[in-house]
Amino acid sequence: MHDIRLIRDDPEAFDAALARRGVKPIAAALVTLDEEKRSVLTRMQEAQSRRNEASKAIGKAMGQGDTDTAEALKAEVAELKQKLPALEEEERELSAKLQDELARLPNLPLPDVPDGADENANVEVATWGTPREFAFEAQEHADLGPALGLDFETGAMISGARFTFLRGPMARLHRALAQFMLDHQTGENGYVECAPPLLVRDEAVFGTGQLPKFADDLFRTTDGRWLIPTAEVSLTNAVREQILTLGELPIRMTALTPCFRSEAGAAGKDTRGFIRQHQFEKVELVAICAPEDSPGEHERMVAAAESILQALELPYRKMLLCTGDMGAGARKTFDLEVWLPGQSAYREISSISNCGDWQARRMNTRYRPADSKKTEFVHTLNGSGLAVGRTLVAVLENFQQEDGSVEVPAALLPYMGGVTRLEPAS
Repeated sequence: MHDIRLIRDDPEAFDAALARRGVKPIAAALVTLDEEKRSVLTRMQEAQSRRNEASKAIGKAMGQGDTDTAEALKAEVAELKQKLPALEEEERELSAKLQDELARLPNLPLPDVPDGADENANVEVATWGTPREFAFEAQEHADLGPALGLDFETGAMISGARFTFLRGPMARLHRALAQFMLDHQTGENGYVECAPPLLVRDEAVFGTGQLPKFADDLFRTTDGRWLIPTAEVSLTNAVREQILTLGELPIRMTALTPCFRSEAGAAGKDTRGFIRQHQFEKVELVAICAPEDSPGEHERMVAAAESILQALELPYRKMLLCTGDMGAGARKTFDLEVWLPGQSAYREISSISNCGDWQARRMNTRYRPADSKKTEFVHTLNGSGLAVGRTLVAVLENFQQEDGSVEVPAALLPYMGGVTRLEPAS
């Protein structure tokens, strides 16, 4: 959400920032709508004030025996009472329209975010690790996995496309990855473990920015709740409608949850394999902090996600996303892309964003700075630490052996109950 006062103060700068995201100039229309709303509000307040004055004057006139004046005032009050409901309704409609227009606009990118229309303009910031050289032709996980317990056919039979059934050691490896990530983020990186709801109300999904614009990407229940597309929704909304103290910040939370996405905007993408599913698990990272601390908190969160990949010895690269590839709520985003030898390509495994105060305004989450009576909006950040299914894919492809087996990374051995290798079914 954007502050209409800032738009009024510098409409040209607002349009210029949105233009970097491909949005046509809209500041003038917003300012006009705001002026209409404020004009109606002024008329409404003036009418209310005059009604109150006239009501008091009626008693005074009656006391003085001035019945003509009293009757005239009564007629004026009656007219004002008839006029006020229409003004109140007009003000509500204009306010709702302005809020809806503001709610549909993406966040403004930070100055150091590169301009660009799509992923081709993203900038590689760093790489870590050296891709393994295989003495045989590396397989993709979709070819390697079925013999190891990655059962696409049963998942599709039960639930349809983009669902997978995991069996035996494959399911154990998936669980081990999730548990390792959660333990690492809480034990090494200082995030507080949470177990949030998976079903949320409209206002929660609005607060993090999925509504109103991206409803088609979500699943909704028959009672009007939404299945979370990521634990970002539940965790970030844990502070909605609150005024926090400076001493409470930063708040760092993590959760391992199932996530549910319709993938409406990804038709035809990654239909094969375990990369893009309707249901998947992810360890989410969320931070709530003071505005001046969000750049440093962003780097800290990126490092926390990187530490998982490094512990698993998975080569990856760090990408700074351009304006056209960022999510709507982000001011700046880093993606971590893991190397998949079966595809001979880097693929996204984590996206870490600084949202500034965009979500905080939608949730009305503030804090009180030191030595200040006024409150300010907090900054929110979120990222994957990591997506469990995509990490499973990376482990399968990077640790595969010529005989079709997959070695278990050393960091996961304590979670595997003595299993050191996934062996293909005979």
